[in-house]
Amino acid sequence: MKFPAFTTQNNHIRQLGINHNCWYVVARSNEVKTQPLNVTLWNQPIVIYRDNTGKIHALEDRCPHRQVKLSHGQIKGNLIECAYHGWRFNELGECAEVDYLAENQKLPNCKIRSFSVKEQDGLIWLFPGDESQAEQVILLGLPEWEHLNYIATVSVINCQAHYSFLIENLMDMYHGHLHQDLQAWANPILHDLDEDEHRVDAYYQAQSYYKIDKIWSVSQLFFPALRRLHPEPLNVSYVYPHWVSTLGNDFKIYCLLCPVSVTETKAYLIHFTSLNAFDNLHKLPVWFRRSIKNSLFGAAQKLLDGLVRQDVLMIEEEQQAYLQNPELKSYELNRALVSVQRLMRSQVEKGIRNEN
Repeated sequence: MKFPAFTTQNNHIRQLGINHNCWYVVARSNEVKTQPLNVTLWNQPIVIYRDNTGKIHALEDRCPHRQVKLSHGQIKGNLIECAYHGWRFNELGECAEVDYLAENQKLPNCKIRSFSVKEQDGLIWLFPGDESQAEQVILLGLPEWEHLNYIATVSVINCQAHYSFLIENLMDMYHGHLHQDLQAWANPILHDLDEDEHRVDAYYQAQSYYKIDKIWSVSQLFFPALRRLHPEPLNVSYVYPHWVSTLGNDFKIYCLLCPVSVTETKAYLIHFTSLNAFDNLHKLPVWFRRSIKNSLFGAAQKLLDGLVRQDVLMIEEEQQAYLQNPELKSYELNRALVSVQRLMRSQVEKGIRNEN
C-alpha cells in the first residue's frame, strides 16, 4: 500500500511529507490497556490494541465491511471486534470470525493493512512504510528508560503545526530567551555542526542553571533560588525523524515525533535527569534504587510542561503566519536550521524513491 506523499520539487518546507520507512512513536505503553486506541500517523488512522497475552498489534482503523472505525470495538481473545456488526479480525488484518455467517457462506475475503509495531522503553513504536524494511531500520530507543541512574519525566506535545516548526524550535538553542524562569540554559553559542544523510548534530557551548552533584541537587528542579549558572556543552541532534539533546552530563532529552498531518504534530518529550555523578549508587540494593527511580518519576513535570506550553504557542503562531501568507519571507541567522531543512527534504525524497 502506498501512502500519499508530497513531492519536494517547488514545495515549501511547511508542506513537506515524511519518510515512511522510519520508526515513529504513536503512543505510550500505558495508553494501550484493555480497549483499542485510535492514533493517526500522517493522515493514516491506525488502531493499536493488545491481544489476550498483552502483545501489541496495529491495523488500519477501519472495518472493511462498512468502513467504520475498529477502535470503537473491543478485544475478543486475540481478535479485534467491530462495534457495528461484530466482525472480528486477526493481527494480519484478515476477517477471522462473523457470528451470523450461514453454513453455506465463506468468510469475507477482505483484508486491511497491518503495521509493524514494537513496544519498547515504555512506548509504542510503529513503522508505516515498507514492511520488508522494518527490521533493517534501526529504532532509536531510550537506554536511559530502564537504567536505574536516570529519573524520567514525560510531557506530551500537541501542536497545530507542521512538524518542521517543532524540529527547528528544538534545534535552535537561541530561543531560550522565550523561557525566562523556566530556562535550563543560557548564553548559547553554536561552535560546530555535523551532518550526514541521517542526522544533524549541532554543538553549542552554553551555561546551565543546574548541577546534579550533591544529594540535594534534584531539589534545584523545584527551587530556582538554588540554581547557579556554570558552563556546560549543549548538544542537540536531529536523528531523523526524532530529536535528542544533552546538557552537560546531567540531562538528556528526547523528542519522539508522530506527525499527524501537514498542520498537526504530536510528540513525546522525555526528560532524563542523571544520577551518574553519585559514584556509590551501584552499592545500594537494586530494589532500593528502583524505588527511588519510580518515586521520582515526573520530578521535572512542572518545568517540562511549562517549556512545552511556551514553545507550542510560538510554533502555532508560526504556522498561522505561514497559512495566512505563504510567500512572506523569514530571516534566519542560525546555520543549523539550514542543515535541518536539507535533511528533511533529502529524507522525504529518499522515502518517495523507496515507495516507487
